[in-house]
Amino acid sequence: MKKIIAFLMILGFASSSCEPDDICDPNTPTTPRMLIKFYDISNPSIRKNVTNLKVIGEGKTEGVIFNPSGIDEAKYLTSTDSILLPLNTDADVVKYKFINNYGNKNPLLVNTDNLEFKYTRESIYVSRACGFKTIFNLDPIAPFTLSDAEPADEMWIQYVIVAQNNITSENETIIKIFF
Repeated sequence: MKKIIAFLMILGFASSSCEPDDICDPNTPTTPRMLIKFYDISNPSIRKNVTNLKVIGEGKTEGVIFNPSGIDEAKYLTSTDSILLPLNTDADVVKYKFINNYGNKNPLLVNTDNLEFKYTRESIYVSRACGFKTIFNLDPIAPFTLSDAEPADEMWIQYVIVAQNNITSENETIIKIFF
């Protein structure tokens, strides 16, 4: 009898210590990145592929490279007309360098423009497993600053439009860049 009671007690303790698995479903929306699409300045309704473009965040050495010339292209993204860029969840500003003609052997043809985005952040609870996500709202008065790199040369980005101020998902175009 003592063995049966001891067995039931052990079974009771073992089953009471089980907890449900707290695994965040990969399909759960998390902190969104900003979707930027590129357009042809001469025909603004047509999206334009970018090639030989490198985008680097401030303070970073690595970036996203699109189809660099003369480099092993298998390691990089191919030509595209859009990019997803992360925003800083710890600050209300993020700066990126957009380097056109990246990898060109003639340094005079490489052209860098700077884009700085200003926004506010809001943390939203998703679940116990996933924690919080951050959504962003671009500043309604001055959402971005476009500037030329030093030394100044002609900017290759000719026009920037904010298509939407609220960044809540990665499926909506936020910024349109015309070149």
